[in-house]
Amino acid sequence: MEYSIGKVAKKFNLSSSTLRYYDKEGLFPNLERSESGIRSFSDIDLGSLKIIECLKNTGMPIKDIKVFIDWCGEGDATLRERYEMFIERKTIMDEQIASLNKTLEVIDYKCWYYKTALEAGTEKIHAKSNKQDTEEVIS
Repeated sequence: MEYSIGKVAKKFNLSSSTLRYYDKEGLFPNLERSESGIRSFSDIDLGSLKIIECLKNTGMPIKDIKVFIDWCGEGDATLRERYEMFIERKTIMDEQIASLNKTLEVIDYKCWYYKTALEAGTEKIHAKSNKQDTEEVIS
């Protein structure tokens, strides 16, 4: 199936200019164009875009995504590099998730803290736990 840049932009919640930028940076090496230069995206291009957006969401710069796209074009000779790149991305994501989980623990605690203080009508209900919290942060 073939898709216009507008349909792809809408499907992926991206701007058409972002897709043009990706194309300019070489992220769609096999993208078809009409004689008048209009881009036509295939299902394969959409699959590539899904991976591009995934890598972008891990914080990978466009220039490094381009390296990955180039490796894909080289075939089996770069399987190891592509595998190691995804292992590296997974490690980065695991670290970010762990950090977010620590932040979420603090937020969950503060939600409980303020909920119980509201129910009691005072923060004084937590006077002892406030001292313990401070000690935990310091140690």
